[in-house]
Amino acid sequence: METKFIKINTNSPLAPQLEDAAKIISRGGLVVFPTETVYGLGASALDADAAKKIYAAKGRPSDNPLIVHIHKPEDAEKYALVPPTYYALAEKFLPGPLTIIMPKRDIVPKNVTGGLDTVAIRCPKNEVARELIRLSRVPIAAPSANISGKPSPTSAQHVIHDLDGKVDMIIDGGECDIGLESTIVKLDVGGATLLRPGAVTPQMLSEILPDLKIDRGITEKNETDKAPLAPGMKYKHYAPRAEVTLLVGDNAECAEYINSHVKNGDKIGVLCFDEVADMINGGNVVRFGKRSDGKAHAKALFSALRNFDGTDVEKILATAVEPVGIDLATYNRMLKASGYTLVYLNK
Repeated sequence: METKFIKINTNSPLAPQLEDAAKIISRGGLVVFPTETVYGLGASALDADAAKKIYAAKGRPSDNPLIVHIHKPEDAEKYALVPPTYYALAEKFLPGPLTIIMPKRDIVPKNVTGGLDTVAIRCPKNEVARELIRLSRVPIAAPSANISGKPSPTSAQHVIHDLDGKVDMIIDGGECDIGLESTIVKLDVGGATLLRPGAVTPQMLSEILPDLKIDRGITEKNETDKAPLAPGMKYKHYAPRAEVTLLVGDNAECAEYINSHVKNGDKIGVLCFDEVADMINGGNVVRFGKRSDGKAHAKALFSALRNFDGTDVEKILATAVEPVGIDLATYNRMLKASGYTLVYLNK
């Protein structure tokens, strides 16, 4: 397949630039587009055959649900049975990096939802994404635009590396603002459960959902054979080619451990806080931002992991973030990227 490329000119109207992409979506093709979180691999959410193409292009297990992207928050009524809590969340957080799972309507094919009777709905904030949905006149089902299991793409170059020749079009909208996938909350008769952390943090959600439950799988390995309720819950995700080990400790402890393991000629990469990097003697070091800068960690993580894939690094030592605020999302992604391999350094 020949993949077409367009680069968005932010100084020109979007509609003319996205007309061809919308036509591809409407006829059942695949288009990669930017969002504020990561790049998405999109197809019509109402076309079962188009959904099959998404799974094939990614090499994604068919029981892993897709997220349905809509143009306006109120469009959720067309595709889901919407409880009042949805509107309370939408008023505060949508458009934005929040996905809400609700009972689905029959119009949404089962293979879009991984065979589940629920559907994951998101209204993105990114203007390119929303205009593409509007022009396509259908909701767009879209997981992250990467080969399944690899770090999600936060730039068009990441997408080209993974999916050139496998999709009809790639839209280059620049780097993503947040860098991690959306928060996912499931609403049902039992209340609300956080299934995947993101930029909309538990603390933010608790203002609307005071009884919010936190799924154990966010910080613990999911051993169940059941179908995942949301993307990212069951299968290995976000992993670079090299093995990742997370270091849990203060700056000095992490630096001491890294210095004792990184020797000249070793094929070891280091992903660490700025404060730790200042104490490291050589090595292939990628800075992660200051320990206190959660937004920097989120934006840097996937790009940093992908950069190591372009080297001969065979093992990555990474300083683990504290699972608080937006860093809960980064910690969750780091756990999955490492296969839950942690070294505790606390003295």
